[in-house]
Amino acid sequence: MGLLGGTATAAYADDPKNPSADTGRAADAGAAADADARRLDEVRKKIDALYRKAEQATDAYNAAKEQVEIQQKEIVKLARSIDTTQRRLATLKRQAGALASAQYRGGGLPAEAKLMLNVDPEGFLDNATLARKGQLAAKRMISQLSYLEGDLEDYSDSATERWEKLEANRKKKESARRDIKKKIDEAKKLESRLAAKEKDRLKKLEDEQAFKQQQKWLDSGVLKDISNKASALGKKAISFATAQIGKDYVWGAEGPDTFDCSGLTLRAWQAGDRTIPRTSQEQWRQLPRIALKDMRPGDLIIYFSDASHVGMYLGDGAIVHAPRPGRQVTITGAGSMPILGVVRPDGDR
Repeated sequence: MGLLGGTATAAYADDPKNPSADTGRAADAGAAADADARRLDEVRKKIDALYRKAEQATDAYNAAKEQVEIQQKEIVKLARSIDTTQRRLATLKRQAGALASAQYRGGGLPAEAKLMLNVDPEGFLDNATLARKGQLAAKRMISQLSYLEGDLEDYSDSATERWEKLEANRKKKESARRDIKKKIDEAKKLESRLAAKEKDRLKKLEDEQAFKQQQKWLDSGVLKDISNKASALGKKAISFATAQIGKDYVWGAEGPDTFDCSGLTLRAWQAGDRTIPRTSQEQWRQLPRIALKDMRPGDLIIYFSDASHVGMYLGDGAIVHAPRPGRQVTITGAGSMPILGVVRPDGDR
């Protein structure tokens, strides 16, 4: 009965004389389009979540990489200190050996005994002076030997500790690198399953979502108090950042041909004569924070609750940033992502 009913319904729907046929087909097509749109939006959300996780891992990678570089430099400095101390220690030991040999050649008698055996008053006084000098020299040498040996032990302990930290950070870096690759590969796999038209629609969906968030931010009236005047150093940083538009995002990259988000702001502010931390999280932690209403072009806007993304404010509600893998350095709305806060690399200038 069900099969018959289905067939009858289909025949009825295909009847050109049936006025409701077109309406039914349109409704079915509309429902299919809605379902397709929902599916694509779910894909967009999954891809966005994966890239967000990859960006968090990128920050961890960059931080660990920076620590590895710092620790390597400290270990080199310690190695030089150990080498210098060992040379000084060797020199003192040679001097101590020479002093012992001189005593042996003198008959092996202690200075005090030689002093008592001297019957000449002037010779007695000379011997007394020499004995005191010898004793002081010996004490100083023993003290220096002890001090240098202590230094050498401290340097060696410190070098061992630094090396252990270096290895731990190398492992963190490698773990973060694997995590990033895994997330990016998953996101790329999701995108690769889409047809060319769907990829275009996905990009439009991303842009629409960003536009909605930006519009909501602008509608709040946030721009009415924000200055559009950059500092002299800020202008240099902006000039560098905007000159990179169109270059690919690559995680961990600091230029000149590819950038990640904090790699772009790092190099831009180096062009603005300021050295800032490598990662967006450290930029948020270490740089002076500015109220949103006091923001000016050149300031850095930190995004998301974990401070995992950063862009440079350009004025008129726009930022330049390196978005994510598969995208290029671009200009977008400053309110298109959740803002954590604003920092100013050139302080209060």
